[in-house]
Amino acid sequence: MPDEPRAWPSVLIVMGVSGSGKSTIAEALAQRLGWVYEDADRFHPPGNVAKMRAGQPLTDADRAPWLQAIADEIDRIAAAKDHAVIACSALKRSYRDVLRHGRGDVRLVYLDGDRQLIAARLAARQDHFMPPGLLDSQFATLQVPLADEQPITVAIDRPVEAIVEAILRKLPCSEKEVS
Repeated sequence: MPDEPRAWPSVLIVMGVSGSGKSTIAEALAQRLGWVYEDADRFHPPGNVAKMRAGQPLTDADRAPWLQAIADEIDRIAAAKDHAVIACSALKRSYRDVLRHGRGDVRLVYLDGDRQLIAARLAARQDHFMPPGLLDSQFATLQVPLADEQPITVAIDRPVEAIVEAILRKLPCSEKEVS
């Protein structure tokens, strides 16, 4: 059982399927909080990126070093007493368990949206290594965070600023702490 969350997390992991807005929302949230923004995609080994570009879903074995690299970065951020918002798919509970590894100072932000909206967003993307054809595998893999993971769940059918505001309202902080 993970530790209880601290009043103020060290790291927020913005999660969801490809096309849910993870990078956009995480970057806007980090800017609003004055925190560092990280995209988990940068931690993928080149073989994973090549596989995804070729339209091949990653296996858990492919993801293991990627997840560990992100977990190590989370530990580094917390040890430095810094704060970050990380955009990361984190589709399975087991993946989130690797990232959080019992840390109470890491909170999940789950971007919840329907397949039709997300498919439309993916179709409009330019130059992203995740092709729209992998969306079905993303939804098949997705394990929606459960209550014991204490996720902050937000709908993605609103403008970016409204989504960021919804997340901020659900964080245990006062308005004075948010710039």
